[in-house]
Formats: sequence, C-alpha cells, structure tokens
Amino acid sequence: MSRLTWRPLLAIGLAHSIGWGVRGQWGHEAGALIPGALSALVAVLFVGRADWLSRFLPFAFLASLGWSFGGSMSYMKVLGFTHSDSAPDVFYGYAMIFVIGFLWGLPGGASLALPAVLDTAKLKSFFGPILAISGAWILLGQLTEWLGWEPNWYDTDWVAVSFALAATLLYRLWRGPSFAVSMLLHMGVGWWCGFLLFPVALGLRMSPPRGDNWAGSLGLCVALLWFFRKQDLRPVFQAALITGVASAAGFVIGQWLKLCGMSTGIVTNWHSVTEQSYGLIAGFGVAFAAYRLAAQAPDLEADGPQLRSQSAVYAGFLLVMMTWVNISKNLNSVWLKSGAVPAHFYGLDAYSWFSLAYLALASVIILLLYAHLRHPLAILPSTHLGKGQLLFAVLLWWIVLGNLSRVLPFAPERLVTEGVIHLNACAVTLLVLIYPRQTSEKPRLPRCPRFPVWAAASVALVCLLSWHTLSLYDGPAPGARFRFGPRSNSQQS
Repeated sequence: MSRLTWRPLLAIGLAHSIGWGVRGQWGHEAGALIPGALSALVAVLFVGRADWLSRFLPFAFLASLGWSFGGSMSYMKVLGFTHSDSAPDVFYGYAMIFVIGFLWGLPGGASLALPAVLDTAKLKSFFGPILAISGAWILLGQLTEWLGWEPNWYDTDWVAVSFALAATLLYRLWRGPSFAVSMLLHMGVGWWCGFLLFPVALGLRMSPPRGDNWAGSLGLCVALLWFFRKQDLRPVFQAALITGVASAAGFVIGQWLKLCGMSTGIVTNWHSVTEQSYGLIAGFGVAFAAYRLAAQAPDLEADGPQLRSQSAVYAGFLLVMMTWVNISKNLNSVWLKSGAVPAHFYGLDAYSWFSLAYLALASVIILLLYAHLRHPLAILPSTHLGKGQLLFAVLLWWIVLGNLSRVLPFAPERLVTEGVIHLNACAVTLLVLIYPRQTSEKPRLPRCPRFPVWAAASVALVCLLSWHTLSLYDGPAPGARFRFGPRSNSQQS
C-alpha cells in the first residue's frame, strides 16, 4: 500500500481490538502481549516494505513486549469513578484513564518502531538481555514459591523490576555495553524514579489501596523518551507519542461507550465494549504510527544468519510461550471449577497433563523451526509476505479458539465478546490474506498534528465525555466508586 487507506487502518485496528477483547479474559501482562503482536504483524504486512517484511518476527516480538508493560497497572477502580454522579469523581476517573492509556500505549509504539530504524547489530543486542531478564523472573517465581515470600510495597512490581535491573547489569558486566542494555537500564532506573517520587515521597496514589505501578510506568515512559532523544531516534520518539495518545483516547472513549450502553438497560458484557473499543482506537494509532515510520525510516541493511536464528526463537515465543501462558489460565479459572476436566487422573494433576500436552506441541514447533533453518520446509511460503500472513492466521485463530474454550458452555450475553471477536477475526483474516502486497516504494507521510493540538484535544475530550456521562444517569451508575467527598470509598479494596 502506498498510503494509509481504510483497509490497513481497519485491519490493524481490528487486529488490536481482537487482542484487547481476548486480553480482557486472561488479563495482566501476559494477556497484553497479544494485541501488540497481532497489530504489529498486520502493520508490517500492509506497509509491504521488503526490508520490513524480512523483520516481521522481530516487529511482532518486540511490539508484544512493549504493549505488555501496561498490564501491571491497576485500573478497575479508576473506571468505577466514572460511574459516579459526582462531577469531580467522573472527571478524575476519565483523566486518570487517559493517563493510564497513554502510559500503556507509549512503550507499545516505541517497541513497534525499533525494528524499523535500528541496524542489525543494535536489533540483535536485545536477544541476550531479554533472555537474562526472563531467567531472572523465572528464578524470582521459584523463590516466591519456595519461600512463600510475597513482598508488598504499594502493591507494585518493585521486586520484579529490581531482578530485571540486576540481570541487565550482570549481563552488561559479562558482555559489555550495548544499545539494548542501555535502553533497558534507562527503563529500570526510570521506573524506580517514578515510583519513589510519586507514591513514596509525595504520597500521591491514584486509586488506593490498589497498586501504584502507574507511577513506575510514568517514570519508565519519561526515561524512554529521554533515551530516544539522546540517541537521536526522532521517528521512535514520535511513534511512541502517537500510540500513547491514541491509546489514551481509546481508553476514555471505550469507557464512555460502555456507560452509554449500560444506560439503555440492556444486560450484556458491557466491559468488553470498553476493551474492544479501546483496542480498535489504539490500533488506529498503531496504523498511523507505522505508516509515518514507513515513510520516514531509511532502507534497512540485509540481516545476517544470526538475526534469522534469533527470529526463529521469536516465532517459538509467539506460537508457544505467549499462547501457553494465557490459555493455561483456563484450567484453574474455568475448566476445573466447572468440572470439565478432572483435578487428577492417572497419578498426575490436570495442570501437569496440560503442560505435558503443550510441551509435546512446543517440541514439534521447535524441531520444525530448527529444520527450516537448515533446509526450508516446503509447507512454508517462500516469501516473507507469505510467511507473515501464515503466522498471523495461525496465531489469530489459535488465540480466538483458546479464548472461546474459556467460556463454554456459551451464554447469550457472551455474544458481545466472543461473538464480536469471531466476526472481527473473520473480517481481518480476509483483509490480511487478500490485500497486502510487497512494494519497493515508501508510503506517503500521513500528516500529524502538533503537540499543542493533541494536548488541547485531549483536555476537551476528557471534559466533554465527563459532562455527557453525568447526564446519562439519575444518580450513580452500577459499580460506582467515589474518590472525593463524604461518600469516598477509595480506600476500600
């Protein structure tokens, strides 16, 4: 595609929306991996630049990680403030939703942009530190299980961040400095600065007694922007801001749509309207950022065999690890409780059987990837475009069906969630398999408003939606919470 038209805009938006609709079922950082991976794949396929297509796996992998950071932030109580009939509470709720959305989308856009601008050496430098951090978090999980140690400081991820920082520092001592190590250290130190400044030093808490990871995320985002300015990575800086603003706008608009729907009296899963609407609008931001990047980013050099080997690991992560950490949640939260699966059989518990089954599948995928690196498999397309389309189709429907298995037997109110997700998946499958083309030309540069316009529009959006929400109900809406005044219940869990 030579320019951003309705087809790529809709396809990228739907891919992100599906990811967020599913993320609402599985939750947290693991669930937030999904929308980043899906929308990044679609963006690369529609942009069609040959050098981007050759990197479709690093694009999807890094974007999945970037969008996952926000999964640590608590926001359900903040949504509850918008249900109240108090103007200060409603405005505060929408304003804080905007902040959370911005902090969620900014690292996602930055991670999408990095493979578009980095040379091979800098892109390869992420592999080692990410493995080191993953190992540190596995160790942390084992220590927590063995020692029964659950440190709680403002209900934040300060221990996980500390382990990540320690792993990155040890890796730097072992392998020396690199672009990735420097960026990750900036992120970790920034997280600590934000956390220590706002809830610890200043006592500013967004929704007590819930966690204050938002403060660490704020410090992380500021540190990222500072790092990109120092590295003269203006396209990455811009992409991060674009997805941040789109994510923020999507969150507040999605919550407003939910409240409008609830005011009709129709009973359904209205929270999914927030999630899927948010994902759609945030996905529009991903599309806009991707096409601006594609128009500005220089041509990339051909990647060597080492990056191709790393990309095979990224494929394994997306197909096996990302799906396993999410679908495995179905076991304890749904299947065992409903009696669909026995707790123990043939001497093993259900979780062990599930893990063994997934291990068998993982072994097949790993062996196929290894064989493909040695001698291309005939079943795989010969072009990067075809490989990317195949990965997207397999990953999309693996996730959609895994999510559907969570809600069986099916209830009518689930149509707004799984029903809409199914229809959107059908639509985006057609768009992605029919329209993308490899091209040698760069797309036209989409126009982007100046920052003052963004800021003014953001304030106007929050004020307008707050005013309209107050007119929807005669009294507080169901699920209302209060932050201010005599009805304040913000300290309740």
